[in-house]
Amino acid sequence: METPPSDLQVIRQLLADLTTRVYRIERQLGIQAEPKIQPSVEPRTVVPTPASPQRSDTPAASVVKETSATPTIPPRSSPLPSAPAETDLESRIASHWFNRIGIAALLIGISYFLKFAFENNWIGPAGRVTIGLLAGIAIVVWSERFRAKGYKAFSYSLKAVGIGTLYLSLWAAFQVYHLVGSGAAFTMMLAVTAATAAMALAEDAQILAAFALAGGFTTPILLSTGQNRELALFSYVAILDLATLFLVTFRPWRRLLVMSYAGTLLLYVGWYSSFYTRPQLGLTLGFATLFFTIFAVAPLVALQPEQEIAFFAVIPAILAFVNAGVYFLQAYAMIEEVNRAYMAWFALALAAIYIFLSRQVHNRKHTEEAAQILYFLHLAVAIGFITIAIPIRLDAHWITIGWFIEAGVLLWVANRINSDFLNVLALTALALGVVRLLFFDNFHTTQLIFNMRMATYAVAVVVLGAVAWYAGHREDEAARTVAAVSLVALNALALIALSREVTDYYARQMAVYRPTVLNQWRGVYSDLHRVEIERDFTYSALWMAYGAMLMAIGFLRRSAFVRWQALLLIAATIGKVFIYDVSQLDRGYRIVSFIVLGVLLLAISFVYQRDWLQLSAKPKVKGNA
Repeated sequence: METPPSDLQVIRQLLADLTTRVYRIERQLGIQAEPKIQPSVEPRTVVPTPASPQRSDTPAASVVKETSATPTIPPRSSPLPSAPAETDLESRIASHWFNRIGIAALLIGISYFLKFAFENNWIGPAGRVTIGLLAGIAIVVWSERFRAKGYKAFSYSLKAVGIGTLYLSLWAAFQVYHLVGSGAAFTMMLAVTAATAAMALAEDAQILAAFALAGGFTTPILLSTGQNRELALFSYVAILDLATLFLVTFRPWRRLLVMSYAGTLLLYVGWYSSFYTRPQLGLTLGFATLFFTIFAVAPLVALQPEQEIAFFAVIPAILAFVNAGVYFLQAYAMIEEVNRAYMAWFALALAAIYIFLSRQVHNRKHTEEAAQILYFLHLAVAIGFITIAIPIRLDAHWITIGWFIEAGVLLWVANRINSDFLNVLALTALALGVVRLLFFDNFHTTQLIFNMRMATYAVAVVVLGAVAWYAGHREDEAARTVAAVSLVALNALALIALSREVTDYYARQMAVYRPTVLNQWRGVYSDLHRVEIERDFTYSALWMAYGAMLMAIGFLRRSAFVRWQALLLIAATIGKVFIYDVSQLDRGYRIVSFIVLGVLLLAISFVYQRDWLQLSAKPKVKGNA
């Protein structure tokens, strides 16, 4: 007996997660359809239907237990036989795979027929283009039937074929057969793009929006005539970018931003490499700034609370970083030809913009990880532009001083707002300054102590001292490590600066005794050797004095770490005195070196033994001192 349509509807609602195979088996076995069961009802019930009037007169007809012993109906929990699985595979092959293969074979056959017809001039150029347009429209319309039946992926594949056919037909009408002008072809391609975008919104399909975007950015390439039409091209690209931003505002389609930016960049680079000249600076830089502005705002728009795959959640941050770097390089390539110094102010302006954008992200109070990443990335980009502006605008050691000052300012701000991220940026700027100071800066001093080299080292020492002070007031292990490294670097830079002053002083002394005539060589060599001995002795005296100072500070501050630095420096000095000074210094300098070193070591040893500052672990008992 045929199951009533109302019961079939109830079955669809109750068994939505089952496949057509289970439904077909139930129909063949004659299983009675069941109404929707409420969660609060424990027994499974079957409401009598007109199809079973003979059971309506008994009370048992209203309640049917799952343990019903009807011989022709297997229990619901019993496993299904293996035969339907083969039937299901057969159905899948016939209904899905054969369908797709048949469509592909049909399209291939039609294409071969059209090719044969074109080669034999059965169909003229206008007919060919018309067939292409009609075929594209028909495929798009036909795909809607599959979408209505639930085959969305297959429907979108057909739409891609149809939309591609429309673009290629319009391209052939313009480029191959010259049936329409560039304006008409552009208008029709724009209509295809707009229609595809409208379908994407209506069907809430990101893939269709991607088709529209791909077609939109391909249009200028398909219609290119090799002429320079900068204003028209970039105005059209800006409209596409704004349309993408509009779509992302109302739909969580972040991947479209990546497509739009990639398309914009490819068209811009392609035009720039072919047509850009110096007189076009103003217009080109204006469009580059417009594109930069759109994609600088886009990450803020893309911050939406929907759940998404982790990779796509960080798309706004990736876009912000790439957009900033590419725009700066674009501007640098054009502005450097005019005045390189302008780029320093340009970089500072970009830094201000990204600081403003970071505040906008912070003020929106997003809590998701993507927003936090974007906030910190904006700050990092801003600091990066400040760091770049310094070497562009300054020269020589002023670059190093600029990085040190930047590190100090970042350190102060970071500790005012408790930002570990800014602390990391401050340490990065400080590291850049130290590396440049030690390996790249060349100073030509004319006087001792009071010169730019000592001033630069002094700035570095002050900033390192500030880092050590701030880090020393924190309790975490990372901060202690930073404080320790900063103290070591501080002392190392101070000792290097003083040693270089010693080197410069004796270099000037040696310059006085350079031989002028050959017969003066013996006397001049004696004078030079004496100056070298004095220099080597001064090195030893300087290191011993600095070690003694560190030891005194270590005792006063009760800092074992500082005292260990003093001990290591004094140990290095001991090695120099016993290995080098013994063989190289004259008797007088040798005597002074050993006496001074011995006095220093004995004094340090006595302080440790007496434990005047109570540095030992156990407190002393009165009267035992």
